[in-house]
Amino acid sequence: MTEAHLVLGSGLFGDFNPLHVDEEFARKSRFGGRILHGPFTSALVSAPVGMYFSGTAIAYLEHACRFTQAVRPGDTLTTEWTVTGKLDKPKHKGGICVLRGSARNQKGELVLEADGKILVSARPGA
Repeated sequence: MTEAHLVLGSGLFGDFNPLHVDEEFARKSRFGGRILHGPFTSALVSAPVGMYFSGTAIAYLEHACRFTQAVRPGDTLTTEWTVTGKLDKPKHKGGICVLRGSARNQKGELVLEADGKILVSARPGA
C-alpha cells in the first residue's frame, strides 16, 4: 500500500476523514497514524479473485469483509483465497464458487477476513 493508494481512495470515495488524510490528527488517534480506506483495501484484496477466474467469471455476486487490523501506507499485503463450496447453476451453464479469503501484512498480522461468491461458467466437458 502506498501514499498514492491513500490519496486515490480519498478522491474516489470522497472520504477525506482526517484518519486518512491528516497525519497529525491520525497520529493522535488510536491508530497512531493514517490508515487506508476500508472499501479500497477490500477492493484490492478481492482483485486476485477476478484474476484467477478471468475467462470463466460471469459475475462476482457477494463480497463481505471483516477488518481486524488497520492497513497503513507502506504495508505489504498478502492475500489467500480458498474455494469452500460449490453450488451448481445449470440454468447459467456453470455454478457459484463460495470463497473464504484473508489478508496479512508484512508482519504476518491478519488485517482482513472475507467471504465471497462468484458465478462462473462451466469448463468445456465438465
